Amino acid sequence: MTDTVLETAPLAIDEAAADRLFRHARSTSLWTDAEVPDARLEAAWDLAKLGPTAMNTLPLRMLVVRSPEAKQRLIEHMGGGNKAKVDAAPVSLVLAADPAFHEHLDELFPVYPGVREQLAPATAVREEMARKNALLQAGYLVVALRAAGLAAGPMDGMDTDGIDREFFAESGWRSLMVVNVGEADGEGAPHPRNKRLDLEQVSRTL
Repeated sequence: MTDTVLETAPLAIDEAAADRLFRHARSTSLWTDAEVPDARLEAAWDLAKLGPTAMNTLPLRMLVVRSPEAKQRLIEHMGGGNKAKVDAAPVSLVLAADPAFHEHLDELFPVYPGVREQLAPATAVREEMARKNALLQAGYLVVALRAAGLAAGPMDGMDTDGIDREFFAESGWRSLMVVNVGEADGEGAPHPRNKRLDLEQVSRTL
């Protein structure tokens, strides 16, 4: 099927899918009142979890913030205009990296027996692996949320240490970003899309 599509177009997905995932999707801050059921988050995760990570580590973790009480706790650690963005969103996901990802490697990476025990004492290595691969997964998740018919508003601008103390003191997760999630109201943003760089501006060929 892919070969057939590529015979007539440079993309292996149809134009509607490309529009939904990339061309028409925006970093969203304007939302409808539609709820975001767990089933749609699960559908997005079932796609995002298939993206590659080093040794299939899958270190991304999510805190799903729905209740008004939890929202207020999170808002206390957001900076500037991000407070209002969290308050307005139907759901906010606190994305985090789990440095203890190695505990799952016997199941997730059985082709390398003993890797869990090898990584157990290597704290700095695990923390770097967790951060890099969780950030990679965060990108997959944003696209997967769009594939599930949802809009996403990823953002930084927060007190990560404060969030970690507030929500992750027991788990040891390390917060990376907050992604607001829901259905976009109109285009989901009050301003036009900004320019992007072309391939020749960002690449070299050797």
